[in-house]
Amino acid sequence: MPLLHWLTRDRDIHAASETPYRLLEEVRELSCGERDTANMLIQGDNLDALKALLPYYAGKVKCIFIDPPYNTRSAFEHYDDNLEHTKWLAIIYPRLELLRELLSEDGSIWVTIDDNEAHYLKVIMDEIFGRANFIQNVIWQKKFSPQNDAKFISDQHDHVLVFSKNKSAFNINKIIHIDKIDRSKNMDDDPRGVWKSVDYTCNKNKNERPNLYYAIIQPNTGDEIWPKETAVWRYSEERHLENVNASLVYWGKNGKNAVPRFKKFEGSEVTGDVPVSLWLHQDVGNTQEARKESLNFNNDEPFSTPKPERLIQRILQIATNANDLVLDSFLGSGTTAAVAHKMGRRYIGIEMGDHAMTHCAPRLQKVIEGEQGGISEAVGWKGGGGFRFYRLGVPVFDESGHVAPEIRFAPLAAHIWFLETGIPYSGSADSPLLGSHEGIGYYLLYNCILGDNRPEGGNVLTTKVLACLPPHDGPKVIFGEGCLLSDERLKSREIMFRQIPYDIKAR
Repeated sequence: MPLLHWLTRDRDIHAASETPYRLLEEVRELSCGERDTANMLIQGDNLDALKALLPYYAGKVKCIFIDPPYNTRSAFEHYDDNLEHTKWLAIIYPRLELLRELLSEDGSIWVTIDDNEAHYLKVIMDEIFGRANFIQNVIWQKKFSPQNDAKFISDQHDHVLVFSKNKSAFNINKIIHIDKIDRSKNMDDDPRGVWKSVDYTCNKNKNERPNLYYAIIQPNTGDEIWPKETAVWRYSEERHLENVNASLVYWGKNGKNAVPRFKKFEGSEVTGDVPVSLWLHQDVGNTQEARKESLNFNNDEPFSTPKPERLIQRILQIATNANDLVLDSFLGSGTTAAVAHKMGRRYIGIEMGDHAMTHCAPRLQKVIEGEQGGISEAVGWKGGGGFRFYRLGVPVFDESGHVAPEIRFAPLAAHIWFLETGIPYSGSADSPLLGSHEGIGYYLLYNCILGDNRPEGGNVLTTKVLACLPPHDGPKVIFGEGCLLSDERLKSREIMFRQIPYDIKAR
């Protein structure tokens, strides 16, 4: 396969592996809403941030959308978009490498770009993701009127390059249309009109319809919901995902019912179309619409190059389902995170500049409060949820491979907890016992948490240190710089010891 070469290629293709690993440190005062959320807004260089996310989310992101600088040789307030071609390639290559590592096997990446770099980007993505995993070059009509001052031909479109991680595992959702919309009142104020709930199961058993016997995830509790073996689901798993994508699955007034119902609208017919490669502005929005949306959350300093919420909605409709994880590492004004939040997807947004605080965070706060701009009415958005705001800490490991002395107990504790449990840490980080999860107690001996400042003291698991640890009745995982207890002793006390830094790097 042909490869793209540029002046600094040999150095740039190793940039991702040579990027130091950093911890993510929450800024509590900039976080907002529910504390048990896994939604993340990260301020910092996106190469460092993507590297920091690998231990948490490698292979877990269902959909990546990025809107990188276009390298158009024009000035933007929030981006240096006047990058020399070689520098642009040096920036994009290592970031795409890390994004591929984060993508799930059935996931996809969508990249907006214009003609200045689109064809070079296609060749790079062929190399990183594999040419066989190319899905489509979607053409988005970003403007609805000609640019009369154009020197040659008016530029009306952008590209959206779409690649899968593994085409054989990748599936898409059809575009759902609901005709004859009735704007009358209904029990949950659905903007599509009057509806009634219909049984989600049918009078067939597991043996008759094995394809209709599968687990459904309750989006608000995370529980696995199985039908009765004597009354399986009415819809196939594929059709169920289409129902979820179309917001046709009802979980009761508080959203926490144990069994779903189907929303059947009066005088309506649900149809699904295969997505096409040409997206018109009247269907997915345009740049003028996007700029108006940005004024709703920052009228004093509007973002220069936002994308419309309807464009991101279309991508997430096709590529994701409820509760899937979405990532945008060039978050800009926060559109991707705002749309994902309203559509019931989990999300991670990364933005380097101050507008992570001046644009992204205020926008998401308004979403949580129930703002009604963009796609809010179309998806019945009423508010709720939350996000956590993070910044990047210092590099975790020094040149000799030891944990850097600047690393504090709390962020290392949060990092280890997430690696072990897969859920955000919400403890106080003032004790070696971080907490328990599924019956296992997790401990961290670091930074003299027990008050013993001697080199051989509280960071090493000894008989004396073990006696000082807060009790946990059950299996224990203890991280520390060393262990002087025998394997027999550890086994008798149900202890799995993991050594810092080696067992942190390896996980």
